[in-house]
Amino acid sequence: MYNAEGLLEFCRRAHQSFEKLIEHCQCLNDDEFNRKIEGFGYPTIKHQLHHAIGAQKYWIGVLQGRMDVDNDPDDLFSIDDMIAYHQSVLRTTEKYLNSASTDELTTARPMITWGNIKKILIPAHVVIRTLTHLYHHHGQVAAMCRLMNKPIAPGMDYPILP
Repeated sequence: MYNAEGLLEFCRRAHQSFEKLIEHCQCLNDDEFNRKIEGFGYPTIKHQLHHAIGAQKYWIGVLQGRMDVDNDPDDLFSIDDMIAYHQSVLRTTEKYLNSASTDELTTARPMITWGNIKKILIPAHVVIRTLTHLYHHHGQVAAMCRLMNKPIAPGMDYPILP
């Protein structure tokens, strides 16, 4: 049903779109990048981006038996830091997928999640969940940019062409 090659392709395409979103955010000044906007769970673009990336880092860690949890970014966390953070988490995800067998990815097994809670999860579903989560926050950031009169350009959806 799922294999590493297919999940890697899905991952790379999703992150290609997210990378374009982060690049768009380079047009924001520090005030805009850190501006609190009511109505969003994470009130700033910086926190939206950081959360989306950090959630993937967390879940890939869970798949590997680690609890990789980041605190919210501090005031010194810049857009350049976000780009580096994104690349680092993408490399970690790719490394995991490149080393995972189809059985590893498709077999439900117990995993420890936040709060030392044991859950039975299928790794492929966890990976897919991190990518759909990325798009949720992609939409949140796009809406926030529009509210600041900095709408994103077309073509940042999941790329269907190579």
